[in-house]
Amino acid sequence: MRLTLVFGAALLVLAPGPVWGQEWIEFASRDDRFSCNFPGQPSVSTTTWTSEYGAELPARVYRADAPSGRFSMTVVDYRDIERILTEKSTSCPAGAETCRGNPPSTGLGYWRVDLHGALVYASWRLMSRPGVQTTHFMWNFIDLVAGHQLHLTNPDQSRTFASIYMHANRLYIMEGTVPEGLPEPGLFQQSLGWLDEAGRGIRYSAVYLHGAPPPPVASRGGQGGFGRINAPDAAEGQGR
Repeated sequence: MRLTLVFGAALLVLAPGPVWGQEWIEFASRDDRFSCNFPGQPSVSTTTWTSEYGAELPARVYRADAPSGRFSMTVVDYRDIERILTEKSTSCPAGAETCRGNPPSTGLGYWRVDLHGALVYASWRLMSRPGVQTTHFMWNFIDLVAGHQLHLTNPDQSRTFASIYMHANRLYIMEGTVPEGLPEPGLFQQSLGWLDEAGRGIRYSAVYLHGAPPPPVASRGGQGGFGRINAPDAAEGQGR
């Protein structure tokens, strides 16, 4: 197994070898605290995500294409949503309730609603793409982080398998699109893992629900490691 460090972007890549006639890699981003498989080194670009209530949020898109399909991970940073929408609310028309909000429940500028509804909004945006047919929509989790999963049929009859999660106030939108007649991208979908602030793979002891207090971490892996394949740390495992 080759180990390659990519300096400057806090990325770790492990290459396990050819899969489906091409070389897939285990890729990890310490900056965005996730790891997953890609068909080769993904490109990384920056973009802006407009939230449901109009906040302009920074995002990164990780993308790799192959004969077997197109694969991407979009990570949107919601950590500054309170400041952004609170500041935006100061310029709202007088009496505009949706901008003013209620601090304990909705937040100024509806920042609380925006944050807690990010999963639903992202799912709706995928389902609302022109000409797309939603064939399945479900609640699921991976490494015990809860989210949504969608199966979409596109106008050209390709299929998109999307998974959406919120973890540590970041929104993750994972999309694998395969041509008509090819199998679903299970290797890609099931490879997602979570990293802590030190870049170590983690797995929780119970289901992690966005907006609720996080459960204890049951296991940690090495740098860029995947929580699901690392044995629990003996000291951390006591009493959990």
